[in-house]
Amino acid sequence: MFQFNKNYFAFTILLFVVEVLIALYVHDSFFRPYFGDFLVVIFLYCLLKSFVKISVWRAAIIVLLFSFFVEFTQYLNLISLLGLQKSGLAKAVLGTSFSWEDLVCYTAGILFVIIIEKSILKNPS
Repeated sequence: MFQFNKNYFAFTILLFVVEVLIALYVHDSFFRPYFGDFLVVIFLYCLLKSFVKISVWRAAIIVLLFSFFVEFTQYLNLISLLGLQKSGLAKAVLGTSFSWEDLVCYTAGILFVIIIEKSILKNPS
């Protein structure tokens, strides 16, 4: 089940760098919030596929459910419930505010992954 995949890992590193650059240098009201959320699920998908031999569909569903779970913890204000309001790391990882638009961006990112995997890369798994 565990298997290192250097191609997915390379994409993981690239997407991580892009996400960090967006977080540090992009301060607009469209690209950072929406494209960043679109990319984060692709990052998580590539991270999972870097270390686990798993089908496209299973990986996509796991990442999407995880992303939705994190978003709903924002709706529940989990950061405050855990007393982590002052933790920059907790706020960066878990986020601070719920948004329906984020769920749409996550879904679009996963659909993009599935389209690329199934159509362009013709990944049978």
